Amino acid sequence: MADNIGNKAAHDYHLDVPAAQEGFFVKGASHCDFGMKSRLARIFNPRSGNTVMLAFDHGYIMGPTAGLERIDLVIPPLIPHVDVLMGTRGIFRSCIPPAARVAKCVRMTYDSTVLFDDMSNGGGFACDLENALRTDADCVAVQTFIGAPGESRSLELLCRTADAATRYGVPTLGVVAVGKDMERTERFFLLATRVLAENGANIVKSYYCDGFERVAASCPVPIVIAGGKKLPELDALEMAYKAIRDGAHGVDMGRNIFQSDCPAGMAQAIGKVVHEGYTPKQAFEVYEEVKNSK
Repeated sequence: MADNIGNKAAHDYHLDVPAAQEGFFVKGASHCDFGMKSRLARIFNPRSGNTVMLAFDHGYIMGPTAGLERIDLVIPPLIPHVDVLMGTRGIFRSCIPPAARVAKCVRMTYDSTVLFDDMSNGGGFACDLENALRTDADCVAVQTFIGAPGESRSLELLCRTADAATRYGVPTLGVVAVGKDMERTERFFLLATRVLAENGANIVKSYYCDGFERVAASCPVPIVIAGGKKLPELDALEMAYKAIRDGAHGVDMGRNIFQSDCPAGMAQAIGKVVHEGYTPKQAFEVYEEVKNSK
């Protein structure tokens, strides 16, 4: 059995060699069945191979969040500019138009709320797979706490979700949670993203960091970076650009879109970076154009 004694540090990531696709454009999915590939092709744009996700699940631990006080008014106008919506079953059913032509990622687990200092201690299933499928899920998401007190429980939830979802051809998105006391380093993300992929995640949501090209190369499934806290628009576009350049296959932006002065403009600008290779400066001009046209 592998242990943590006497291991050599990994160093050869073959950054000049692309991942083998073998007939399907989504990394690591060549040997999946038709239903799984069909859903992945709704999540990832077949032309760019990338995705723009819009996360608005913040209320499940925070309650009303700035910019999401009225989800029914804020999110539907952004749907034409993104590839995937990421939220909870309650919000999908109450605030999202069923006729919207967009992929849906349903959060399967809950965590402790902001009333607790350490949110990694709580957690369990908030939604079973049947409920997710009745919400027309193209993907299901599980939060994991690598290196935190809730690690074992969250990995068990990931494995159980991946087992159940695979039976129905539904991809599982493993989310790398980063608590206030957890490191945000290449070393940590190399470990966390690989652990999630090896335990069944078809997509991994993580964070951009120095050395990200090695993190992306060593993860056998697509990494989608989290937007994190609200940044100035140009800074958020810069982060998205660097992540795609260094091997990410998309971004999952929340606050950097819905807390922007012009959410529609920011969503469109992010799409230009992710799908069309715009530089941050070029994308910012798109944002400004949309903002000034309002």
